[in-house]
Amino acid sequence: MRAVFLFLLLCVAALPAHADLQVDITQGQADPTPIAIPGFIATGDTAADANNITEVIVSNLQRSSLFRHVNPSAYLQEFASVNEPPRYGEWRQINAQLLLVGQTSMPSPNQLRVDFRLYDVLSQKQLLGLSYNTTPANWRRLAHLISDAIYKRVTGESGYFDSRVVYVETSGNPWRPTKRLAIMDQDGYNHRYLTDGRAMVLTPRFSPNAPVVTYFAYYNDLPRVYTLHVDTGRVEMVGNFPGMTFAPRFSPNGNKIIFSQAQDGNTDVYTMDLGSRDTERLTTTPGIDTSPSYSPDGSQIVFNSDRGGSQQLYTMSSSGGNVKRISFGQGRYSTPVWSPRGDLIAFTKQQGGRFFIGVMRTDGSGERMLSQSYQEEGPTWSPNGRVLMFYRESPGDGKNIPRARIYSVDLTGQNLVEVNTPGNASDPAWSPLNPR
Repeated sequence: MRAVFLFLLLCVAALPAHADLQVDITQGQADPTPIAIPGFIATGDTAADANNITEVIVSNLQRSSLFRHVNPSAYLQEFASVNEPPRYGEWRQINAQLLLVGQTSMPSPNQLRVDFRLYDVLSQKQLLGLSYNTTPANWRRLAHLISDAIYKRVTGESGYFDSRVVYVETSGNPWRPTKRLAIMDQDGYNHRYLTDGRAMVLTPRFSPNAPVVTYFAYYNDLPRVYTLHVDTGRVEMVGNFPGMTFAPRFSPNGNKIIFSQAQDGNTDVYTMDLGSRDTERLTTTPGIDTSPSYSPDGSQIVFNSDRGGSQQLYTMSSSGGNVKRISFGQGRYSTPVWSPRGDLIAFTKQQGGRFFIGVMRTDGSGERMLSQSYQEEGPTWSPNGRVLMFYRESPGDGKNIPRARIYSVDLTGQNLVEVNTPGNASDPAWSPLNPR
């Protein structure tokens, strides 16, 4: 797969040590940066590729909420070549701060080349100049890579567009539904199934450093945990785990999994070394300890527990010591997930008959709700820790499966978007950036 998706960097413009235009995304961006993106210039038989790549880049940047696409009907300059210099005054006249110019060509029958330039209109400087080569079939991934390059150049942080999401699709009889694993690009395209539906699957989790997911499945009504290599389809059984209700999560280095399991009437947090298959019990209280998630450096774990009388969030060291309660609000907290940046913890909260998706700092301060509805849960972080996905479920009527859909929301809470899926979708798990 790496050979199929090999992208060759052909040229990079000389860049200053620091960007002239830098967007601060620490607290989100309430006022998106205006960017003009003329349709990419097509040479040879690449008109469809040029149009498609332009559309995907525009969609990616706008959905991030950090960029606003300037209406093309206002453009005064029409480019004949990617190397044609911008007439900056005309782009300032329509209030564009950034300008992206691109061109597609086909140097050989099975080779698509894209050249693009990103300009800072205000300082009248080129910020970025790159060329990519790939096969024509990979045009969509190429558009995601260009979007990531722009995002990183402007914000100073890695993008998240060249990534995938695995989730559970539900169909059929509402009393005994079919649940299959499916995977898609982060924008809902390139959808395909990973399992055939003969076994009920639950709560997939992506590995942080490989295209591998763990998931919980019932084969012949036996609960087992499996790993699946999403690019090859290879499945391996990790073990039988009676009393487990959620699939394990990986440690940051991918060598361990962490999970909760009920034994002898008590639910505690355990880890398993994937090499030796040795398990270690980390909690021993009479309460229910569940939904553990590692910090990105592997030194801490967040989990939820009712040991204090209500369902709240706690952190502890990776060895199980130094337990601290970090949530003190009203309602019930669950499904905590540590941000890849290490600065926030996302969670589900139930209060007053409603479900909320929220975030808080790792010490429990700064709690903010980003979304609420009749029922929503299961947050998962984008690779750069700036966007969350989760799923919403509407009430069923007893005859049909309740409608479930995946949504994304950024840290401002002002950019809630439904992610397109063919059918009912739940339990999303966001991958790291795809390997090149």
